[in-house]
Parts: sequence; structure tokens; C-alpha cells
Amino acid sequence: MTHHLPALPTGTGTGSPRSRRPARRTVLAAGGAAAVLALSACGGSNDTPAPAGGEDDGEPRDGGRLRAAFAGGGANETLDPHLTNLFADAARAKALFDKLADFGSDMSSRPRLAESWESNEGLDLWTITLREAFWHDGAPVTAEDVLYSYRRIADPDRAFRARSSLEPIDLEDSRAVDERTVEFRLKRPYAEFPNVLAAFGAYIVPDGADDFTDPVGSGPFRFVSFTPGRSLLVERFEDYWEGAPHLDELEIVVADEESARINALLGGQVEYAHELDPVTARAHRDGDRVRIVDLSNSAMQGFVMKTDRAPFDDPRVREAFFLIPDRQELIDGALSGAGEIGNDLFGKGYLYYADGIPQRERDVERAAELLREAGHGDGLTVTLDTSPVATGFVEAAEIFREQAAAAGVTVEVRIGNADTYWSDTLDSGVMACTRSGSMPIESHVSQRLLTDSPTNATQWRHEDFDDLYQQAQSTRDETERAALYERMQRRLHAEGGFLVWGFADWIVATAPKVRGVSEEAPANTLDWARFDRVWMA
Repeated sequence: MTHHLPALPTGTGTGSPRSRRPARRTVLAAGGAAAVLALSACGGSNDTPAPAGGEDDGEPRDGGRLRAAFAGGGANETLDPHLTNLFADAARAKALFDKLADFGSDMSSRPRLAESWESNEGLDLWTITLREAFWHDGAPVTAEDVLYSYRRIADPDRAFRARSSLEPIDLEDSRAVDERTVEFRLKRPYAEFPNVLAAFGAYIVPDGADDFTDPVGSGPFRFVSFTPGRSLLVERFEDYWEGAPHLDELEIVVADEESARINALLGGQVEYAHELDPVTARAHRDGDRVRIVDLSNSAMQGFVMKTDRAPFDDPRVREAFFLIPDRQELIDGALSGAGEIGNDLFGKGYLYYADGIPQRERDVERAAELLREAGHGDGLTVTLDTSPVATGFVEAAEIFREQAAAAGVTVEVRIGNADTYWSDTLDSGVMACTRSGSMPIESHVSQRLLTDSPTNATQWRHEDFDDLYQQAQSTRDETERAALYERMQRRLHAEGGFLVWGFADWIVATAPKVRGVSEEAPANTLDWARFDRVWMA
């Protein structure tokens, strides 16, 4: 199994990249919303009048600074890419560093620093060939850098998020064959091992790097200055393997409140505002002061039903609940229309998604009949846990409560603590609101649906289902593997514990003069926050 991409043009710069770093340093003097307001003093080439609308105006142009506002993590923020957790962390890491692979919009793995990968017949030995790439100090990226990075992530004494993703690798038995070739020995067959290379936070850092106050990466931008909880300033890296960015500079600033982000954009203090509420987006969608960008299919929305406890230990009750919701009403009411309906399966539009399974429709009469067969003819009362921890959660619970009443079900909505909601509902309760960002269907299964999965919120534990997953990972032929995934999904669609009613858009907004922001990249995929491909008109 070999994966190649055509070679892409490299940058045209010469000499040592670090020698071209300007002496100027820009640091904001305030945090939160105040930090965004302080940007008015940092104007410059981006303060030229913007053209009306967000139309494309031809070829990309080089130059200018883009200021992007994200919710941040406070004064404890770090540029250590292995500690990436928030969207702001991921955007900063993507600007400065690169991974061996990343996920496309369909959640298939796309080569990045890895030029190609190939497995042995047993799918437990993978050979990675690195492309020609350079660190910001001019040194080449090597196989030893890769091994050091993965061993650092896998350190059991460090709290690196990608550590669990690297678990299948026997790092003691993996080796550098030569400067640009890495041989990964796995603990078991793993047909979709490239997903590990693309794991969230699995960035490659220089061999021996452990202090990231002045980081040297291999990403499209190189470090200029950083104030935790306030601002990161980076500049174009001319020798980036995929071609130098269009922007001269990128500044990622922190504005925790959504109102601060949109107001800074409206006031001309930033050119990009991440993560808007659907209601805010609707208010500005038809105006000419900002451009709303919907990153479709970015977040699964649904309810988890605990399959190991009453009443959801009876598959007839789960089937009845699948038939209760008016899914479009949930999209319109909980997400202000910013999304599309789901079919009780994760990963709509992703690689291996079983789109041949008919869309489930609302059927209240059949739901009531199933509940009677399950012994609930006199009615059923269920507690639905929710919280303002995510957009639309409380609204979805209230809408579903009204919908369920038509089938004779009383839903008691319980609003939990936003700070502890996810841990509280992982093992407790019987039904809860849930959502999930983008990940491969394989990762969804391995993390949430196997007997020993660490986040098995539906308590779905079936050895025969585990066996199907292991069989899929031991199958080289992609068509045969897809058939196994379809079998798994048909089983989940019929009797699983995820009631997936929709897929929400992720919403960002830009100034009208900003070009190149992908409209087809779910959050946390390759083309999300690709500021190296953005330009100013």
C-alpha cells in the first residue's frame, strides 16, 4: 500500500532563513477583548479601503498582514505543538510546524512532511519517505527528528494529547533507515496507520527540542514574537516546501468572547474572526461589511443513549427514539439552520461512510408501537442531560422534549455544569446531548465504540463488533475494508446508541478583502486555518 502526491513547488528564498528575520517585535499590551481593541494601533498595509463584497478578484497577491482572532487559553498558553488543545493552539501550531500527514475534507489522510508511505504484507511495518523540507534555521528535516518527536509525544510522564493515537507504534523497535526514511514497527496490523500520522497534535519538531519560547519549526511561517494569552506574530518562510505564503505576516490574537471577535472584525481591527454563533452569522450574512464562511459538516450533533442500562438496554426503545425526532426542526431551532440532517451515523461525507443506508424519517406511530412492545405502553419518562457547554445543546434538548411527547415519552431536561459536563455524562445518566468534531470513521470507532474504548459514552460493548473492526484493520484491500465498515455501520444504525440528528457548520467571518479561505474544510482538517494560502485583495 503506497500513497504518493505530486511534488509541489518549493520556496524561492536563498540563504539562511533565520538571517532574514526582521528586528521589529510586536507585542500587544492587553488581554481578552482589550487586546483586540489595541490592534487599531497596529495598522499598516491592511488598512487600505476594501472592495465591496467577497468576490474573487483574480490571482493571489503577495504582501500584507492578516490579523486573526481566536478564543484563547489565557496566560498559560505555550507554543509547544504537542500541547495543542484549543483551536487557537492548532492554528498557531499549523503556522509554525507540520505533521507527517493531515486530514482532507473527507477525512482521508493526505501526505505532508511524508512524501509517501508503504506497508508490508502484514500491515504491521510501515515505511515513511520524507520529502525535502527545511527547518526555519536552514537545517533539513530528518528521520531522527520524526522519531524524536513521536517518542517525546509518547512519554508516559507527559500529558500530550496525541499520545493515545501513537499507541499502536512500537517506538523502541522503530528506526531511521536513512536521513529521509523512517521505519515504524507496529504492535498489530493497522491498515489505516496513516491516520496516526495525521493525528491532532502529532507535529514534528527538531531532534532535542523541548523549549518553545523561540521555536524553530518547518511550517509556512517562522516565529517573530509571542505573548501568551494575547498575540503571536509570525512572518513568511520563503523556503517552505509547499511554497512561500502570500502574506508577509500573520498575527493570531486572543479574543475569548464571540462579541469581541465580531466587533473587532466590524471595526477593522482584525481581518478574520473564528467561531461565530449561527445567530450572529445570520445577522451579518446579507451585509457587505463582513463575509461569512460556513465550514460545512464540521461537527456531529446528537444524543447518546446508554445501551447498558434501562430503558436503553432494550434495542426496541433505542429504535423508537431513532424514530422520534424531526431532524430538520432540530437543525432550524438548535443551530439556526446552519447544518444538515444526520442519519444516526457519524462521519457523513467521510471516507467509508455508509451513504447507501436510507435516511431515517420521523415515525411517531411506529415509535409508540415499539415502546408498547418493550413494556412502556403506559408511558416512559427519561432524563436528558444537557448543558450550555456547546452551541445549541439546551435548545436541542428542549425541542426533543416537545417532539418526544407525541410518542408518549416524557423527557425531563436536566441542565448540568458546563465545566464538568463531558466527564459527568461519559459514564453517568441514561441519555445526554453530545457533539463531535471531525475525525476519520476509523478513529470514531476505535475511540468510542470498542469494548475498551476510552470515551465509550454509549457503553456499546460487543465482542463481535470489536472483531469486525480488527478484521477491517487487517484487510489490505480498500473495497473489502469498506464492506466491513458498512457492516459495522448497518449494525449501529439498527441498534446503536448514537442518535445523530445533524451535522453543524463551523462558522468564521472575514473582512471583504480577504481571499483564499476554504469553504470546504471542516474544522481541524488540512485546509482549515490555512493562512499560508490566504491573501489580501
